[in-house]
Amino acid sequence: MKQSAKENTTRGAADASRPNSRFTAYLLNHVQVFLSSLGKLYRSPLSNLMTIAVIGIAMAFPSGLYLLLQNLQTVSGGWNGAAQISLFAKLSVNDARAAELGQQLRLMPEIKSLQVLSRDEAMTEFQSLSGFGEALDVLDDNPLPAVLIIKPTEESSTPAQIAILVEKLRLIPEIEIAQLDMQWVKRLYTIMEIGQRGVFTIAGLLALAVLLTVGNTIRLDIQSRRDEIVIVKLIGATNAFIRRPFLYTGFWYGILGATMSWIMIEASLGFLSGPVQHLAGLYNSSFTLSTLLWQDTLILLGSGLSLGLIGSWIAVSRHLHEIEPR
Repeated sequence: MKQSAKENTTRGAADASRPNSRFTAYLLNHVQVFLSSLGKLYRSPLSNLMTIAVIGIAMAFPSGLYLLLQNLQTVSGGWNGAAQISLFAKLSVNDARAAELGQQLRLMPEIKSLQVLSRDEAMTEFQSLSGFGEALDVLDDNPLPAVLIIKPTEESSTPAQIAILVEKLRLIPEIEIAQLDMQWVKRLYTIMEIGQRGVFTIAGLLALAVLLTVGNTIRLDIQSRRDEIVIVKLIGATNAFIRRPFLYTGFWYGILGATMSWIMIEASLGFLSGPVQHLAGLYNSSFTLSTLLWQDTLILLGSGLSLGLIGSWIAVSRHLHEIEPR
């Protein structure tokens, strides 16, 4: 009786430890396949390096265009200052009242900076820019009004926000004309939008190219190991077990390709940084090329990893079921 109870206790303890041992074996198998798939790439360095380089170039191109777009935004100051509003006061408004109006408008949160040109200053500027200086000297009175030149804040620099600001300024009684070249602003933002959509389009096409590259490489690997797969299936291996090394191979292709693309981008920036800084210095600017932020780097690596896994999964799912023992 005591012996039977002891045997039941021992059997129960063995049954309780069996799930843990299975889970441990499962993890060990994953680690083994994870490392062996990397070792397989290492044993064929030239062909695998070519595949990784193709993936790296395909990912570096849209990433580099995205970074170029970010640097162009920095050069333009986030489009701040691209729009400029000119307020022409009525002729009845004297310079003192124009200066007082300028002080009031500077308190508006939509306005970053404001410059007041008196009537004499407006005439002087017009004479120097128009080329009619001597002809204007014969005039008895100054026909030009005081001008208030406004630069909106970055938050108010979008076409929609600027239009609202101009309409608000037109309601000021002392203002005769509120002028803004909206076509220039709209063109500026349209160019930026086209650039962003172009980057996304190119990124989508090259992502498809990465999927095809990884998928075709995995397909060739499956065909070369066809006999091995047949034998493993004969002894009872599941499709999940057979699929595992190919998925890890796709993982390594993706993550190594993304790493190579990051290296290419950083090397390109290093190659261009010197001439760009020299050009910026000629314009008395401290502009320097910005590199990928850590968030962008994580997105790049995550994209490469995902594309590698998806491409290998598609290839394995399509070709593995075609290999069956006869």
